[in-house]
Amino acid sequence: MMVFGLIALIAGAASALMFASIVSGALISLVLFYLAPLPLMVAAIGWGPLYASLGGIAAAVGLGAIFGLPYCIAFAVTIALPAWWLGHLVLLGRHVAGVTAVDVAAPVEPEIEWYPVGRILLWIAGFAVLTTLAALLTLGADADTITATLHRGLMRILRATDPQAAGEADQFIDALVRIAPAAAAIVSMMTLTLNLWLSAKVTATSGRLRRPWPDLKTAELPAMTLAVLCIALAFCFTGGLLAIVAQITTAALMMAYALTGFAVLHTLTLALKSRTFWLGSTYAVVVVFGWPVIAMVILGLADAVFGFRERFLRNRQPPPLPIS
Repeated sequence: MMVFGLIALIAGAASALMFASIVSGALISLVLFYLAPLPLMVAAIGWGPLYASLGGIAAAVGLGAIFGLPYCIAFAVTIALPAWWLGHLVLLGRHVAGVTAVDVAAPVEPEIEWYPVGRILLWIAGFAVLTTLAALLTLGADADTITATLHRGLMRILRATDPQAAGEADQFIDALVRIAPAAAAIVSMMTLTLNLWLSAKVTATSGRLRRPWPDLKTAELPAMTLAVLCIALAFCFTGGLLAIVAQITTAALMMAYALTGFAVLHTLTLALKSRTFWLGSTYAVVVVFGWPVIAMVILGLADAVFGFRERFLRNRQPPPLPIS
């Protein structure tokens, strides 16, 4: 019991310190802030979700006592809740009884069907929408107030960095305000995905990962995700707070399809001798320039519609042996 409490408190304290480091204003604090879910996710995957829940509660209470209630709520919603639930999903599985063709009467050890990676991606997108919307609602309760607050904040930052350019940057600021909600959702989506992957790698390296490492090339989103994306995309052209929510949802789901697009790319390049070069070049171009990720979104969407991976793998299978 003492070890249980110690692990939970260490994970919670580490996450709370990384989250609170943003107060310092240092550049490194931004990296620590985005990695704040990592200790709690490691605790959830390596020791169990109960460790992450206890550590998250303790960290949220501590931050609330030191910095106030807004910090407590922000940590609980954006850090503790996603870390606990995603860690729970990673370890979620159900027993599936296997049947052997040789002797159906012989007892077989039940296999475990683990929670699909694609559904975990969908949950990550949901948390990205939730955390981004929660952050925007702290700026105001309607679209006009949120937009005006973002405009004032960005203008204040621009004046502090370059006072002379502040008077000529209204159009630039307006463009940033329009894309800010979607950009925030994309950042939240990518940081949560990175934290979950890193925490799984840490626990796998330490031997505490209680499920086999999944084949990420097979990750695919549920079929209804495409319909939800189309609906969200349609609501982007309405207006008001509903349009902002739709933009956030669209951005998060498109990033989820971009991740499945990378999975498609890993599958379609299996037959290439220079596979490592092409994959490395693709990742480098996306990281350096950013906008080529649109190609991965298109590839993920195309696979969802036309099933490229399924066709490719079916064609790679050897033909059946002739029956004599």
